[in-house]
Amino acid sequence: MGTPYPNPITPSQTRIGWIGIGLMGAPMASRLISAGYSLTIYARTPSKALSLQSQGARLAQSPFEVAQRSDVVFTIVGHPPDVREVILEANGILSGLNPNGVTVDMTTNLPALAREISSAVRAKDCWAVDAPVSGADVGAREGKLGIFAGGDAGVVEWLTPLFDIMGKVTYMGEAGCGQSCKIANNIVGGVSFVGLSEGLVFAERAGLDLKQFLEAVRGGAAGSTLMELFGEKMIERDFRPGGFVEYIVKDLGMGLNIVEETDDERVVVLPGAALCKQLFTGMVANGDAKLGLQGLITVIQRLNGISEIDNSTR
Repeated sequence: MGTPYPNPITPSQTRIGWIGIGLMGAPMASRLISAGYSLTIYARTPSKALSLQSQGARLAQSPFEVAQRSDVVFTIVGHPPDVREVILEANGILSGLNPNGVTVDMTTNLPALAREISSAVRAKDCWAVDAPVSGADVGAREGKLGIFAGGDAGVVEWLTPLFDIMGKVTYMGEAGCGQSCKIANNIVGGVSFVGLSEGLVFAERAGLDLKQFLEAVRGGAAGSTLMELFGEKMIERDFRPGGFVEYIVKDLGMGLNIVEETDDERVVVLPGAALCKQLFTGMVANGDAKLGLQGLITVIQRLNGISEIDNSTR
């Protein structure tokens, strides 16, 4: 049993490994199980795997064991050091990959690390794809994520039946390009949160009805998907996370610190993203690292002497 690349992917034969069952990873893995695929999962805290186990997932003791039992291994973990650990280090995925096995990292990660992983995996005659996602926990649950894929075009095409269960994949180019696309995506989204937060605070100070304000502008140039998803939540002080603030601070930092890759032609100056990162860092400093990104309005409010925040949604 098994369908390593390039054998066609089928629910009855293709073995899936999954590492990372948090806010995003758990519903994504659940959708694959519901589509008929057999999953082997790994969790640092085994109790977090109980829900997926109840759906039929098998719990492994290490990333190495997950890879041994899989044709494709997905990862969606917290930070680049976590990615390095579960894929490249001792007892990791790389050491357990079967011939022509594929590892797919859906973490928002450093483009340079994605290229390093690709080179290491190809040296073992296996394949690596970087495929970070956008769409928050709602997109993960509903299978409506945007997926930005980098790596070999043929392997990305081969993975499409799996990607289609989770959302819509766009092939961005060679290894690392998926990660670069996601960082750019988060720069646009992060700066948009700043604009929406400031617009709402200004409108409130001007005495406008905030819901009426949203209704008035949503159909014009200021309207956006982000406004539709988060505008009313910001007004109602609903800061429950679809993604954690601490992660966008990380993601914006990767765009701003690309100079660390010592690759001069990749360096760009991003003053708006730098300010945006500082404002989100303000949330972290205020103890709000686990709130949703829409909580950025609290930072703008504090800067304007507004401190009326409903703690029931924190």
